[in-house]
Amino acid sequence: MAQSKNKRTFKEGSFLEIFRYKDLLYQLVARDIKLKYRRSFLGYLWSVLNPLLIMIIMSVVFSFLFQRGIENFPIYLLAGRTVFECMKTATNRALNSITDNTSLLKKTYVSKFMFPLAKITAAMVDFVFSLGALIIVMAIFSIKDGISMFSFLNLGFVLVVAEVYLFSMGLGFFLAQLNVFFRDIKYIYNAFTTMWMYCSAIFYDVGMFYEKAEKQSTPYALYLAKIIEYFNPIYIYMKQFRYFVWTPGLEYGIPSWAQITGLDFLLGFAYAVLALAVGIFFFKRSQDKFILYI
Repeated sequence: MAQSKNKRTFKEGSFLEIFRYKDLLYQLVARDIKLKYRRSFLGYLWSVLNPLLIMIIMSVVFSFLFQRGIENFPIYLLAGRTVFECMKTATNRALNSITDNTSLLKKTYVSKFMFPLAKITAAMVDFVFSLGALIIVMAIFSIKDGISMFSFLNLGFVLVVAEVYLFSMGLGFFLAQLNVFFRDIKYIYNAFTTMWMYCSAIFYDVGMFYEKAEKQSTPYALYLAKIIEYFNPIYIYMKQFRYFVWTPGLEYGIPSWAQITGLDFLLGFAYAVLALAVGIFFFKRSQDKFILYI
């Protein structure tokens, strides 16, 4: 009786119902991670090697394209790309989470929130694995420049992980329910994330827009910089992450465009909570119709 009473604690169909299925969540996350690395020769090591190889290629290419002399550019690039790829991977997996579990949803009742949440959580685990590549690059630059990239400031990355997780969760819920009714949403989202990547200052710095606005009296460059800084959640998370892992090794101080304030954290958590609230709202409102479309 006590167990039955406990199961009725959370309202059916609510987001909090996931706590009733926390064991299933663990199993789904473990399954996704095992499937990703099953029959892989390098296994989990590939989560480190893959971002390292891409970082090397992009560092060579963009070092020639953007002659701005960003100090420790490989770390700057890898830090930004790691955050963006974490969000992109999490939301892309969540997008197909409902349609990929059609057979299970038709056989028994479980909280539908579980499926996108499991995909997003598994992507966050991959994100933690990929940090190994960043640590290796930071160690190399520490030895090369004789300036330690490691300090207590690095621990602040945990705040960024929390923000990205909540933001990805909200966006993932929204995309998952939308994909049930409009199956071509994944193609639109792929195009959107490509545009989003180039608007997030992954391989360039926002300071170039401020300089252009100041030297050439170009208001459009200033507007573009402000939009990226204050209205692009992913850039805000990348800026914070870079502050914790890139700036400790800067010999000549932190550039003005890389400094963070309380406003950056306020905006970061505000966008994360807003995305989560919107995602839960639309997912909860439409979940009863899933069975008619999957």
